Amino acid sequence: MPTVTDTYLLNRERVQPDDTNNYDSAHGGNVMKWMDEVGAMSAMRHAGKTCVTAHVARLDFDRPIPRGETCVVEAYAYAAGRTSVRVRIRAYREDPTTGERELTTQSYFVFVAVDKSMRPTEVPEIAVETDRDRELREEALADEPSR
Repeated sequence: MPTVTDTYLLNRERVQPDDTNNYDSAHGGNVMKWMDEVGAMSAMRHAGKTCVTAHVARLDFDRPIPRGETCVVEAYAYAAGRTSVRVRIRAYREDPTTGERELTTQSYFVFVAVDKSMRPTEVPEIAVETDRDRELREEALADEPSR
């Protein structure tokens, strides 16, 4: 049975000129796409199957990510239903020269595991075995928006 920590992923995207809006910062649609991709990989790591986006519970853009900086996306599965996996996803702006990081965007996505015919398929329960698992899960549940 996969643990919360087993699903923890961190990915980086350099914000290039083609990724920006009129204000020379990452276009919100690009940030959401990067978050969706990493979130799906986290859900698939838990489910062991292809997962598709079913619901975005909240998507808050608190700060911009300027061109030339790095968008760091963090995702982990913290709960599972019969066919669904709930994933907390946060994006940060990171200075590529110093590593200084600031939270910019956060969300909660629900992914559904599907079989080869794109029909929902069952996923395992998520295990909480270590202190890190407990910390991540409790943090996600405490901040999770009501659906």
